[in-house]
Amino acid sequence: MDPDEIRTSNPDKLFYPADGLTKSDVVDHYRTVAEVMVPHLRGRPLTLRRYPHGIEGQTWFQKEASSHFPDWVRVEEIPQHHSASVRHVLCEDAATLVYLANQAVVEFHIWTSTVDALEKPDLVVIDIDPPEGVTVKELRGIARGASQVYEAIGLTPYLQATGGRGFHVVAPLDATAGHDVVRALARGAAELLVRADPDQMTVAQRKDRRGHRVFLDTNRNGYAQTFAAPYSLRARPGAGVATPLDWAELTRAKPDGWNPRKLKQRLARKEDPWLDMRAHAASATKALELLRRF
Repeated sequence: MDPDEIRTSNPDKLFYPADGLTKSDVVDHYRTVAEVMVPHLRGRPLTLRRYPHGIEGQTWFQKEASSHFPDWVRVEEIPQHHSASVRHVLCEDAATLVYLANQAVVEFHIWTSTVDALEKPDLVVIDIDPPEGVTVKELRGIARGASQVYEAIGLTPYLQATGGRGFHVVAPLDATAGHDVVRALARGAAELLVRADPDQMTVAQRKDRRGHRVFLDTNRNGYAQTFAAPYSLRARPGAGVATPLDWAELTRAKPDGWNPRKLKQRLARKEDPWLDMRAHAASATKALELLRRF
C-alpha cells in the first residue's frame, strides 16, 4: 500500500486546540517522519493512544487490534503473562503508520523487545520523570549521569527528548537476557545514580514518597511495558515530539523542544541519531555483573 493513497478523513478536525494543529497536520507529521520512525517500530508490539476528538477529548490506550484494520496491517497474537493473549498491531511500513495516524492514533508506544524474541529485550531504558519545578539544567545533568553509568558498564547510551517533561536514556542490548535481568540492570543503574544525590533523585514507586525529587522510572523494562516511540507526537499542548538526540545537543535541549514544524526542519538537515543503534548492542548480563562491582 502506498501511504500517499491513504486519504485523511475529517482533515480539518482540530486535534491540538492550543496550537491550531488539525488531524491533517497529525497525519502529515507521520508521513514526514515515516522513513526514520518505522525502523524503530518494525517488529515491536505497539500500544496505540487514540484521540478521535483531539487531545482534549476522550482517549484510550489500544493494544488489541481492531477487527476493521485492513489485511495488509500486520497483526500478531502476543502472549500475556497474566491474561489472555492480545492481537497486537505491528507497524512494518510507512503505509501502516499513516493508516494508524488516520485512525486518530496520536501517540505510539513500543515494547523493549521484538515479536521474534518477546522474552529477550533488545533495549533498556531509564525514563527521567520530573515533578513540577525541576529545571531543565537539572534534567540534563541527570541524563549525563545516566549516560556515564551506562558507559562504565559497557553499554552505549542513546538520548531521547520525550516530547513531554523529561528524557529517556536508552541502550541497545543483544537480546540474550530476559526481562528480569534487564529490569535489574535498569534498576541498579538508577539506584547508583540516586546514591550519588538522594536529595535530587529517587526510585520510589509511590508519588507520595518522591517529594520534589526526580523519579528514575525503570518500570518500562518489564514484559509488555512500553515507552514513547522515537518521533511519536505527544498528546500535550505544544505538540512535542519524542526526538532522538546526539549527546552534544543535550546542552541546549529541552524535553519538549521539537514540534512537527521544527522536526521537519531538523530531518531535512540531520540524520537520525539512533540510526546505528543496533551495531552497538551489548550483553545485559555482563553489564549487570559490572554494575554489581560498584
